[in-house]
Amino acid sequence: MLLGLKRRILLYLLRDPAYRFLFDPPPPGEVVSIDCETTGLNTRKDDIVAVAAVRIRGNRILTSERFEAMVKPRAKLNPDAIKVHRLREQDVVDGLPIEEVLPGLLKFIGSRPLVGFYLEFDVAMLNRHVRRLLGIELPNAQIEVSGTYYERKYGDAPPGTEVDLRFASILNDLGIPALEQHDAASDALMTAMMYLTLQDLKARDRRIPRKRAKPIAFYGGS
Repeated sequence: MLLGLKRRILLYLLRDPAYRFLFDPPPPGEVVSIDCETTGLNTRKDDIVAVAAVRIRGNRILTSERFEAMVKPRAKLNPDAIKVHRLREQDVVDGLPIEEVLPGLLKFIGSRPLVGFYLEFDVAMLNRHVRRLLGIELPNAQIEVSGTYYERKYGDAPPGTEVDLRFASILNDLGIPALEQHDAASDALMTAMMYLTLQDLKARDRRIPRKRAKPIAFYGGS
């Protein structure tokens, strides 16, 4: 009920009626996997340098229906970020301003739920610009694959179980081939594969095996 109320408030505050489609019922069985690369990890000061999204319909990843854009940031690239995604100043100098990228991205996404890995960060980065354009944040439902993975693997784990939610670890655990990581298009595609694999596990009520904890050895003395 609260979610429905929030959506009604967002619709009321929407500055541009041309974007009312964001509030339409999503196409049945469709979601969008999305990923952003950024100048750094500060959601208030850093900028997006690349964004990619791919549609998922049912149990199919529609690789022919994807969105990719290089973005020219206002913020300087953080050296630590460059080490991660290997995008340098000269690589993004010909990118489009986010104001030109965003309308196309929003039309591609539509009202579909968003799927991502640590999606909260990507959405926060996008919402800074969405608010300037529309006066609201993205109203789309959000599906966090690391949360679904946690539930399938660690949901019934005893207290003290070591938890590993790293992207590479999840890929390996689910048997998904590792593409070039920290490339927005590759990350969106791998996240889409994670999503479908986890959805299949949920549908079959299957859990992801955990390594057995090593037994504690007790030594008695004489």
